[in-house]
Amino acid sequence: MTERVHIQDVKPFAVPARLSDLRGPRTGVLTLPRRVYWGPVAVVDIGTFGDTVKAYQATIREAGPADQTAILNEDRLREVWSSLLLPSRVRSAWEQRFAELESRP
Repeated sequence: MTERVHIQDVKPFAVPARLSDLRGPRTGVLTLPRRVYWGPVAVVDIGTFGDTVKAYQATIREAGPADQTAILNEDRLREVWSSLLLPSRVRSAWEQRFAELESRP
């Protein structure tokens, strides 16, 4: 029997060189680009926890480096990191590059 290959196991993703490159807004309303989020409501309020989680999950999974630096904010990312639902290989790559994000039990 052939093993199944899951898209989450092979889909490419970006990881920035430095957290300090992430200079997106800390608060405010923004519209996520369709290439990053194609759900029904792409407008998010980065000042709210739930919208930040939604935006950051989509951006980390789907965005390239330019969109990541424009959308993600280093301080806000640190605040929500442990709440983000990410594929294990994506979380692992980010935490290997940025040990300060490492999830704590």
